[in-house]
Amino acid sequence: MKGGMEAMTPRLAPVPSGSPTFLDAPRCHDVRALDADVAIIGVPFGTPYELEYSTAASAAPRAIREQSMKYVPWYVTHYDFDFGGDLFGGRPVRIADCGDVAMAPGAWAENAAATTTAIREILRQGALPIVLGGEHSIPIPVMRAFDACGPMCVVQLDAHIDWRDDRDGVRDGLSSTMRRASELPWVTGMAQIGIRGFGSAREAEFDAARAYGSVIVGAEEVHRAGVGAVLSRVPDAPAYYITLDADGLDPSIAPGVWGPAFGGLTYFEATNLLRGIAAKGRIVGFDFVEVIPSLDVQHTTSRLAARLIMNLLGAAARSGQFGRPAAGTGS
Repeated sequence: MKGGMEAMTPRLAPVPSGSPTFLDAPRCHDVRALDADVAIIGVPFGTPYELEYSTAASAAPRAIREQSMKYVPWYVTHYDFDFGGDLFGGRPVRIADCGDVAMAPGAWAENAAATTTAIREILRQGALPIVLGGEHSIPIPVMRAFDACGPMCVVQLDAHIDWRDDRDGVRDGLSSTMRRASELPWVTGMAQIGIRGFGSAREAEFDAARAYGSVIVGAEEVHRAGVGAVLSRVPDAPAYYITLDADGLDPSIAPGVWGPAFGGLTYFEATNLLRGIAAKGRIVGFDFVEVIPSLDVQHTTSRLAARLIMNLLGAAARSGQFGRPAAGTGS
């Protein structure tokens, strides 16, 4: 036990009866009794700059859960042409939906502490946390829960480097995510992929990220050099945390974002990056953030989020990170 945060009871709001869970997974009503390989958890709010934007993004966990139902029940048994077989390669993967971190209106520091406590408990139970955001400040309290997980590399798929030290005095906002990650002792490497256009960073932030040692790969380089060349630049590590901002994807496939930037990652680039990272080392955490359902077109972005989460889980299962091959599969 480390301080008051560790003494907190995980503060969760289970998915209500009648509302869908992710992939129709069983509900977990007490994360301290979690028995699963994968734990889905929503974090609707982080530390906002503009409440309007954070509120719009807070609807994403529900929207992603709803769109994941488009893949039920076929994803378990049907042939997946993106994988050349069933998604999990014959491995039984136990998924539980833990609901959302319960948010106290306006209590951003309390909400962040509650998020860290919930993620730490999921890790203590031996499950992989899959976090549904919310905007991109959410990974800050999430990554603070990994202090007992040893060295890890953080891989960001995003249009922006998120390296501001603060914005208007706010140090844990969405423009500071990767800078805060760089300050965590257990983060020993970083790759930022899909970067393009312009955001809140000035030249000083870019220089600071490079000085830290972050591997910054523009989206154009991914298109030109290919995923394999980019993966070779991702630092080697025993464990990887992946944060995926929806605006890292091209707006033609992910229109439901606040700041669309042309030239983003394609579906197969994103999928193969996730698969390649899972092949490099153990995935210890993942978040998908910045989906704005009110700006989406035919739920495309929420459905893409669900599919990419499934692809990551399939890649992790097929690399032996959880589950055992079913008898006779030889996988």
